[in-house]
This record gives sequence, C-alpha cells and structure tokens, in this order.
Amino acid sequence: MSFTIDKQSLDELNLMGKFRPGSVYFLFNRVKTRGGGELLDEMFRQPLTLEHIINERTAIFQFFQDANLSFSFDIQQVTLMHQYVNASNEQGQLAGFANILVKKALSGLTRDERYKLLIQGLQATIVTLKRCYGLAVELCMLEGPYQHRANEIKQILSSPQLTKLIETDIYTSISVRTIAEYDYLLKRKLNNDIKSVLDFISEVDVNIAVSSVARERGFTYARALPKQMNSFNATNLRHPCIDNAVGNNIEMQKQSNVIFLTGANMAGKSTWMKSIGISMYLAHIGFPIAASSMEFSVREGIYSSINVADNIGLGYSHFYAEVVRVKNAADATATGKHLLLMFDELFKGTNVKDAYDGTLAVTEAFSEYVNCLFIVSTHIIEVGEALKKRSNIQFTYMPTIMEGSVPKYTYLLEKGITEDRQGMLIIRNEGIIELIGDSKNI
Repeated sequence: MSFTIDKQSLDELNLMGKFRPGSVYFLFNRVKTRGGGELLDEMFRQPLTLEHIINERTAIFQFFQDANLSFSFDIQQVTLMHQYVNASNEQGQLAGFANILVKKALSGLTRDERYKLLIQGLQATIVTLKRCYGLAVELCMLEGPYQHRANEIKQILSSPQLTKLIETDIYTSISVRTIAEYDYLLKRKLNNDIKSVLDFISEVDVNIAVSSVARERGFTYARALPKQMNSFNATNLRHPCIDNAVGNNIEMQKQSNVIFLTGANMAGKSTWMKSIGISMYLAHIGFPIAASSMEFSVREGIYSSINVADNIGLGYSHFYAEVVRVKNAADATATGKHLLLMFDELFKGTNVKDAYDGTLAVTEAFSEYVNCLFIVSTHIIEVGEALKKRSNIQFTYMPTIMEGSVPKYTYLLEKGITEDRQGMLIIRNEGIIELIGDSKNI
C-alpha cells in the first residue's frame, strides 16, 4: 500500500523545497552529510502507511531527542570516505597491490595524484570508522529503540580485520602492502558491511537533525492508529513554519468525520486547513508535528484544494479548474481508500447561487464516505443550515472580533457556524467607495 498525494497538494501545503525558506522540508533540512540529505529526501517523498512502522520511526526520533546527541563526525572526512568506499575495485588483492605500487611510482615522477587521493580516502575512512565505533558503543549503552541497530554496527566494527584497521595510526608511514590489504578489504571483501556503516552515519545525521528541530520548537510525535478506526485527534495543533502560531484542537471520528468550517476572509481558515494537512503528512513520515498531542488513523493519501488557479494552457477557467479538482477527488474517494480531503472555499469562481448549490451537494456527497476524513470551508454560511440534518458533520468557525469598526481575528476555533459578515465593512474602512466617488469628479 502506497501513500498518494499529488503535486497540487504538495504545493498548496508547501511541503517540498529543500532550499526554499518557508517550506516544511526546509524547516527540517539540517543534515550535515550527503548521505543524510539523500535519506531525508527519501523520507519526505515516501510517507509510510503501516502504523507500527510509523510508530517505530517516531520512537527512534524521540530516543535521539532525549539523548540530545550532537553530530560529531567530520563532514569532510565522511565525504572522502564515501568517495573512497564507492570507488570501483574489481581486482584481486595481488593485482591491487601492483596497481597501488604503480600509482605511488607515478606520483613521484609526475603530477599524478591518484595515490595521494587513495591515501586521503583511506585515512578518512579509518578516522570515520573509529568515530563510528565510539558512537555505536555509546548508543549500545542507552536502552531504547535504536540499541539493536547500534549493536549491529558495533558487531561489524568489532571484527578482527576492521579492529586492526581502526587501530592503525594514520600519522605513521603505512606500507604499500598494508594499504593494498586495506583497500581490498574495504572495497571488495567487506564492502557491504562498510556501506552499512555509512548508512548508519546517514541515519544518525537525520535522526539528530530532525529531533533537534522538535526539541527547539517544542514539537511532539503523533501516534499512528489502524486506518479502519478513521479517527484524528490533536490538541494545540498549529502551523509548524509560523512562529508563535495559534494552536487549535481537532477531533474527528467515524461518527463525525466531516468538518464544516466557516469564517470571514482573513479569519484563518486556510492556514488552519494547511496546518492539518501538513501535520498529517509529517505524521506519516514519522516526523515531529507542531502540537501538544496527536493521534491519527493511517491515511492512504491526502487530497487538498486550497489554492486552485485557472489553467491557461488547458483553457480552464478558475471555476472549471475547481470542478476538475473536485472530480479528481471524487474519483480517488470512490476507490475506497482511506483519505484526508480538504476543500477551501469551494466554487468561489462562480456566482453565489451556484456556489451554494455546489458546496451543499459536494459536502453531502462526500459525507457518505465514512472511511475518509473530509474538511470543507466556506464563507457561504447558509450552506451550514442545510447540512445540520447530517449527524456526522461537525460545525466549527474562525471568529471575528470587532474593535469599533476594525475587525480583529483570534484564530481560535469555536463550535458552530459564524454569523460574521465583514466584507462591506472592510471595503468601507479602506475608503474604496469614497475613492471611486472622488475619481468620478475628476
């Protein structure tokens, strides 16, 4: 079972963007090594769909957060080790010895640097393996979910051949025969074990990076539940990339799997929906989430429609693009998958009457799929009254507080349907009517 999320949903939630400030990926991108970067990318692009696997990963991040370790490897040395270990060596030990002799001779006669690079790679590997052994021993002493993995690496590095290698003094002269022996050992005989050690270093890099974000920003870890439970509960859930973001609670069950969200423009509906989508995605990759607590039934995908735009290339108007988006969501839902679907301001590209009819019909239709979680927001509050006969729909809103003639927004959810209608008030506050009147007199 794979997790499904399309490009539009990824973009709307601003999940990807390794080097783009403000993206969720950028928030966690604190890895030091190339291998760590590749692993982080793999995690972000491949959400998990089995609750026990998700919970195992979150337990490891929690373990590293509690241990409060720092990444003590020399990044340049790890890079050199990567290059050295991955360099091909299809020769036997005797042929390798002869080849290294030739490289050494050429380095003295010409500017051939292959021998120098080989020595640098070998030295970097020895230093890194020695540091890795120390870390593995340290982690083996800490009880927790990573102890078994650390013990695997300790056992690899405790073999007689690697023990001899690790104890080599890199600051003394090493014979060509010994260099050839080590080269064969690392690149041929024990190459898979050495690559496992490099994988371990990448894992440690990611675990430290992700857990440090959780520690610094006060994030927590969600608990994954079987998808059949179809529940989603969180307290103080907020947007992870917004400093001092306001948190809210959410509670969805099989019997209340649809949220109808109302509120004025700028009241915070879109940000709240993005916070939900981001947290659900992060939870599926086992990453910390911006909340005090959270538990969720595993989803098989996320489908959002928050910032739908027209498509000039396909000749789609804004409204038709919305219709196509809803159709695609309906197709996905009809497969029977357990999904999270979010629609912000349905059919805002058409007239109010059609928007009312469309929002009502679509919300009623999606509410029939009790294996999905569905959130729809609108400022057409009249739709809410028509939906009250549906027992599985819960109503929440983002309030507006008036301070004189100036609207203020708390961003704190309340139960019910809003009665706020501040559109004309904002227009008047901006002096638009007066400005148009003055323009007529020019």
